[in-house]
Amino acid sequence: MNVLLRHIRLLPAVIALGAVLLALKGEGLVREAWAQEQQPGAAAVLAQDTAPLPKDALDDSQSSSPAEVDVLSSLAKRRAALDAREADIEARTDLLAAAENRVDGKIANLKQLQDKITALLAERDTEQDKQLASLVKTYSAMKPKDAARIFDNLSDDVLVPVAQAMKSDALAPVLAAMTPDAAQKLTVKLADRLKLPELAAPAPVPVVAPVPGAPAPQQVAAAPAPQSGPAAGH
Repeated sequence: MNVLLRHIRLLPAVIALGAVLLALKGEGLVREAWAQEQQPGAAAVLAQDTAPLPKDALDDSQSSSPAEVDVLSSLAKRRAALDAREADIEARTDLLAAAENRVDGKIANLKQLQDKITALLAERDTEQDKQLASLVKTYSAMKPKDAARIFDNLSDDVLVPVAQAMKSDALAPVLAAMTPDAAQKLTVKLADRLKLPELAAPAPVPVVAPVPGAPAPQQVAAAPAPQSGPAAGH
């Protein structure tokens, strides 16, 4: 009887312990099932990551890289060529600017030289005019015989300008006192200076041969000659 009572007392503890063990076993079964469900997905992801790339993708990646390198190399060469051409153009522009500056400087120097030469020529002409006026005044004041004796042996480059500048009433007695030959030559040279330059003869009109089958050129009627005498006024 005592043993039965002892087993009856231990029965709740055994039941509780069995419930705990059953709960632990059920939790282990649930964790194992969840792990089994997760393993196929992870294996698929791992298989997808480790799977080899398609052949087309490998060909595209391998072919695109050299093409891009070629394009970049071509662009770099083109850029270098453009830079070299731009530098050449800038150098040529600088050379042209320097040449223009030198030409402008030479033109300015030539203009200054021309101005100086013009001023010197004007001074020379003024001095020559003064000398000529002085000679004319001197020979006009001399006696005609004395002036004629000098005129007979005077060179033409001095004699002709002086005689041309002298007044006629002062030159006439000098010509009369000169030797006939020298007076004649001086008179001819003075007359030549008074002549106007001859006009150039008009160029002959070219004669055009008629073309066969072409109409004959029209004749231009000559203008009537002006009437002379009193009838022209009517």
